Amino acid sequence: MERYDIVIIGTGPAGLSAAITAKIRNKKILLLGSNSLSAKVEKAHAVQNYLGLPSVTGENMQKAFHEHITSMGIEITEGRVNAVFPMGNYFGIQSSLGMLEASTVILATGVVMGKPYPGEEAFLGKGVSYCATCDAPLYKKKTVAVIAASAHEEGEANFLAEVAEKVYYMPLYKDEVHVSEKITVVHEMPKEIAGTSHVESLVTNANAYNVDGVFILRESIAPGQLVQGIEMDGAHVKVNRLMETSVSGCFACGDIVGRPYQYIKSAGEGNVAALSAVGYLDDMSRK
Repeated sequence: MERYDIVIIGTGPAGLSAAITAKIRNKKILLLGSNSLSAKVEKAHAVQNYLGLPSVTGENMQKAFHEHITSMGIEITEGRVNAVFPMGNYFGIQSSLGMLEASTVILATGVVMGKPYPGEEAFLGKGVSYCATCDAPLYKKKTVAVIAASAHEEGEANFLAEVAEKVYYMPLYKDEVHVSEKITVVHEMPKEIAGTSHVESLVTNANAYNVDGVFILRESIAPGQLVQGIEMDGAHVKVNRLMETSVSGCFACGDIVGRPYQYIKSAGEGNVAALSAVGYLDDMSRK
């Protein structure tokens, strides 16, 4: 299996900055995220404090970011990361693209807004999943629900419909829904995931649906669930000034490590994280 020097998860200012620095240092990188980069940046009315870009709109900042990475030959690979497993001298990354390997990982996924659903954490791995591509085969001829944060998740729901007996699709977005006719679209708000030893139902503000599994498809996963055992500081990943986490070889930067949630701060931390990852790789090569 191909192994990357650095896998960077996230395409906001922190992730892009890390990718640029790692590219300059001639490392073999994989940048995982969205080709539209960051919805948070794109929707910004005006940014006043980004050096060299005075009073820039989010849309124009997004264009500048795109032009920069394109000029350096940096490509974005679209895919959802479900889990990162420390494997000693490398990391195994479970994603919608299959299993990936990296010598180091940089987390730049942003901050996850909102609290987990009641029952979400308790049933993780027991009927709750964040990746349809990864876990769909487990639900052959079964009933599942998909909670989707954006229209980008419709493809995963369609894939599930090819495997599962029944799929309930609950869009949390306002766009028109375009999914397979095999799928039942439910315009209700999820409230709780219930069961005993395994998921048995999804409770909404109007009904309770008997299901064998619940796929929660968000833009990003809470870091404590993404990397098991990583040390947290409240809702944020705990890092030092080198952007090192408690997991050796894993670095974090941007909103995921705490306030202030500002683009210029995120970009600077992305640079530091990449330099630290490069230093870590150099140290490993000498051992």
